[in-house]
Amino acid sequence: MKIGQINKLFVARLTDNGYYLANSEQDEVLLPNAYVTDDIEIGNEIEVFIYKDSEDRFVATTLTPHIQFEEFAYLKVVDVNQNGAFVDWGLPKDLMIPFDEQNKKLQVGEWHLVFMLIDEETNRLIGSCKVNEFIFKDVIDLKPADEVDLLLYETSDLGMKAIVNNMYSGLIFNSDIHQILNPGEKLKGYVKQIRQDGKIDISLEPIGYRNVIDKNTDFILKKIKENKGLFRLTDKSSAVEINSKLGISKKAFKKAIGNLYKQKKIILTDEGIKLVK
Repeated sequence: MKIGQINKLFVARLTDNGYYLANSEQDEVLLPNAYVTDDIEIGNEIEVFIYKDSEDRFVATTLTPHIQFEEFAYLKVVDVNQNGAFVDWGLPKDLMIPFDEQNKKLQVGEWHLVFMLIDEETNRLIGSCKVNEFIFKDVIDLKPADEVDLLLYETSDLGMKAIVNNMYSGLIFNSDIHQILNPGEKLKGYVKQIRQDGKIDISLEPIGYRNVIDKNTDFILKKIKENKGLFRLTDKSSAVEINSKLGISKKAFKKAIGNLYKQKKIILTDEGIKLVK
């Protein structure tokens, strides 16, 4: 059984405390009554998350936590005591971040990027805020224009920092941000450049003229249709107004409506962009 991960196990036997689940090696773990549902029967295969409870026993749950083993997540500090800080990870027992895994003293109410690992001494799941120790920098299996998964976690003077594909360090430069971004958001991005130091420059739009135009063209066409065939923006609208209504730059907007105009799908008027009927 893999602690800190989702396991597929068979329902083996029923006790007063719940069902015992087993793997193919006949290792067993208890699924407490609190997580037992009416559809669970002996012989069924179910997916459960394995961790240690407050009494340091291996236990299964049908709940899905916010973070799993060797993953990053953006989590809230809910308690601090003499043993360390504790973050809410979606399970009854909060996840501990020991003091030696903190970059600074954590405070209740703060949100932090956390990496989950197993403490070698106790075999317990713990969190770490020393995330740079767990980011891959030497071998990066990506190339420019690749689509990637992003976890946003911190703003800087240059832009928004992100974890890329749960492995790498990325940055979306301010000049490439045309929408409101918040730490903790998960979204798609695209590799612009891989730097020699192993950090990755990220774009929120597909790389390449045609990909960008096609994406923005479809988006604007959808907006016009949603507004009954008239969207009140023109090529003379300010960059601020365009960004506020569409979340893209004025340059991208003008290219996209130019493409729509060439396709004879819209006409441009003083009122705004009209759909050709």
